[in-house]
Amino acid sequence: MNEIREILKKRVLVLDGAMGTMIQRYKLEEEDFRKNWFEDHPDSLKGNNDLLVLTRPDVIKAIHAEYLEAGADIIETNTFSGTTIAQADYNLEKAAYDINYYGAKIAKEVCEEFTAKNPNKPRFVAGSIGPTNVTLSISPDVNDPGFRNTSFNKMVEAYSEQVKGLIKGGSDLLLVETIFDTLNAKAALFAIEDVQTELGTDLPIMVSGTITDASGRTLSGQTTEAFLISVQHANLLSIGLNCALGASALRPYLQILKNKAPFFTSAHPNAGLPNEMGEYDETPEIMADQIKTFLDEGLVNIVGGCCGTTPGHIKAMADLAANYSV
Repeated sequence: MNEIREILKKRVLVLDGAMGTMIQRYKLEEEDFRKNWFEDHPDSLKGNNDLLVLTRPDVIKAIHAEYLEAGADIIETNTFSGTTIAQADYNLEKAAYDINYYGAKIAKEVCEEFTAKNPNKPRFVAGSIGPTNVTLSISPDVNDPGFRNTSFNKMVEAYSEQVKGLIKGGSDLLLVETIFDTLNAKAALFAIEDVQTELGTDLPIMVSGTITDASGRTLSGQTTEAFLISVQHANLLSIGLNCALGASALRPYLQILKNKAPFFTSAHPNAGLPNEMGEYDETPEIMADQIKTFLDEGLVNIVGGCCGTTPGHIKAMADLAANYSV
């Protein structure tokens, strides 16, 4: 899909913000996560937000629409934990494909509505592929360094099912995000290549890693440059950083990517670091001021928000990005 590449050569694109933050505003209860699909499931499902694309699609559609109304060019599917591996926590491995298919379908429907209203501002669906809740590089047992919860092949299998659902549901691009272990990401990229070959598709791929602390490394110990080197074999649309650190703390690592990556670059940081209550304090104005530095220095081609961000944050970024051309 060359359209998005051509647009990125001309202007900065805006990604949406946090889905979980917005879902919390609806104060949903257990029955909301079961409706018409999982009413007889024996385990508690409250908090498994990915299920809402099946049980409360009206909520997810409304959130997508809020972000598009705020000015987002790209919205992420509500499928961050849509793998059999992540859904195993709820004994819902069987739901993984449907989560991704309907997650993409819902997002596509809303994007098409907004594109139809303003064809000069096309909207795109990014199939969200999270890191799962296990790691291939680090043992969860300090007494057994060689132990792993899963294998590379099983990770590829889980990602393949997710990718098929996202593509068949109508995603325009695929976003492998919040990468804390690059080996997990390599399994996702392997799965994407395999599935795209099988389906005869060629969707652009975005990759976004997570710097976990002031050392500038991912959880599995890679520096930003090492992370880039590990994934640049893939034919990526963009590479970037998201989540853990607030916008201001990401700047030196974005500089590394911008200087060394042969791709477009992206950033969708949290609204600062969480406070003692686990909430995020940075206002849209504060975040926009930090994002302005990224734009002034030409560090990013795609910008958006992660944890704690809202349509208000995205509107502030979109208003700002409109003043910049590439």
